[in-house]
Amino acid sequence: MNRIDWTGTQPARASEKGIWGWMLFDWAAQPFFTVVTTFIFGPYFVSRLTADPVSAQTMWSNMATISSVIIAILSPVLGSIADQSGARKPWIAFFAVIKIASLFGLWFAAPGSPLIYPMTFMILASVAAEFSIVFNDSMMPRLVGKEEVGKLSNTAWGLGYLGGMIVLIAVVVLLAGSPQSGKTILGLEPLFGLDPYKGEDARITGPISAIWYLIFILPMFFFTPDVSKGLPFGAAVRTGLAELKSTLGELKRRRGIVRFLIARMIYQDGVNGLLILGGAFAAGMFGWATVEIGIYGIILNVVAIFGCIIAGRVDRRIGSKSTIVISLAMLLLATIGIVSTWPGYTLFGLLALPTADSGGLFGTAAEKAYVAYGLLVGLAFGPVQASSRSYLARSVSLNEAGRYFGIYALSGRATSFMATLFFSIVTFTTGSSRLGMATLVLFLAAGLILLVRTPYPADRA
Repeated sequence: MNRIDWTGTQPARASEKGIWGWMLFDWAAQPFFTVVTTFIFGPYFVSRLTADPVSAQTMWSNMATISSVIIAILSPVLGSIADQSGARKPWIAFFAVIKIASLFGLWFAAPGSPLIYPMTFMILASVAAEFSIVFNDSMMPRLVGKEEVGKLSNTAWGLGYLGGMIVLIAVVVLLAGSPQSGKTILGLEPLFGLDPYKGEDARITGPISAIWYLIFILPMFFFTPDVSKGLPFGAAVRTGLAELKSTLGELKRRRGIVRFLIARMIYQDGVNGLLILGGAFAAGMFGWATVEIGIYGIILNVVAIFGCIIAGRVDRRIGSKSTIVISLAMLLLATIGIVSTWPGYTLFGLLALPTADSGGLFGTAAEKAYVAYGLLVGLAFGPVQASSRSYLARSVSLNEAGRYFGIYALSGRATSFMATLFFSIVTFTTGSSRLGMATLVLFLAAGLILLVRTPYPADRA
């Protein structure tokens, strides 16, 4: 296993194998977010697992809220401990076991079964996935120089979308049968004899994502340099907690970083809500089944790959802050378009749409408009997250990366329950998931306004 010195100075550039091993972590991790959380299992949970979509949407939102609270509380603690214990890979391995076991548990979420079990498995998988990301992200500043982290981060994010898209295509083309015909989109019998009437085409995404993750995180373990071992675990816990307390006190003097973390906390709430609820919202509004949701997801992921490739170059030329600002503006426009669309009109009725259904995928004009707004989401939601990661990497030193990326994870989750909670409250009280989705605009706009006034890099006076 390759290791690097545990110091605060910039090490030599990691080997190509080491860099590719680190980037393949995103490739390995993304199918969970793409096929399970957003496009296949999430919409299945909402529209097919029970006969009450509104209640199921609320439970799905509650799942995200509980996960976010756990992640927000523990991420900074774990990041600080990791700074003292040194090596990140043992932590990633520990949480990989939890994530993989939980994803296999989703197979048992048959229609009519109690919701508490898939909800619990999703909470465990989500928490384990995010904790792993904290440790993986904190390795990034040691792999390349600060001038290259934007390109590295966006390239890895784009690679992740490619991995997620490949799994999503495989599910849609080979596994997802139509509830009416039982055939896949190619007219084939689903592989493994999966029965769409029993939701097996959606339930299988858990085990598939688990196996994919297990296989493709191995290059990171074999080739990516890790920090040399630091303090024993007990001492690392005590010292890490003391360092976290010191870091939180230190933030009073690092106002630029505080402003960035608060801005990121707010706009990431909106991004998380859009990713978690977008597929389920479309399923509820248009009655999309696995095939329609899957094709929509494939379109978004194809666009997202190009978005990240372009953003990697933009980030290197004009910086992470400008890249985020552009991306947030695009997400705002897309979200407004999504919530303003209904069968018969878009843009709150300013543009009338024919209601006739031409048949086939996305047969109505409203569905086509929804997909068009989705293209903007696809272009922007990768860069806004990847460049946020590089923004922080350019703003902290190497020996404090673990605890600051832990606080960074907190900033992405500390109030993320607010977006899903607002959605749940508004949807429940009004009976309209569209009004619930409209609350995401507030988070994206407020985060953008605050970010504009943040220095870049964030530690600059």
